[in-house]
Amino acid sequence: MKIHYLEIVTKDIDALCALQSKIHGVTFGGPDKNLGGARTAELKDGGLIGIRGPMRDTEQPIVRPYLLVEDISSSIDAAEKSGAEVAMPPTEIKGRGHFAIIIHDGIESGLWQL
Repeated sequence: MKIHYLEIVTKDIDALCALQSKIHGVTFGGPDKNLGGARTAELKDGGLIGIRGPMRDTEQPIVRPYLLVEDISSSIDAAEKSGAEVAMPPTEIKGRGHFAIIIHDGIESGLWQL
């Protein structure tokens, strides 16, 4: 397994970007509209971390890893058969691949296919 994208939702984007920059020595760019306005930084292993604000009033702070998969449709099918709820079906982000979000026992995680 490889985390392709680590998404962090927070109400204080600038403070968390500054903290993560100091801890991990990364530099965050400006908001990326294709990633919900997340400020992103590239990680040494080729992954990406994104920090963004809530996209709706009911969205709470969360850390959500997106694991790389070879076939997102098959992975979603397997997740559903194992009892996971599909919170976001496979969705394309232009130039970045497809992502989906599943919830199992209250734990949110994402899938990403390049």
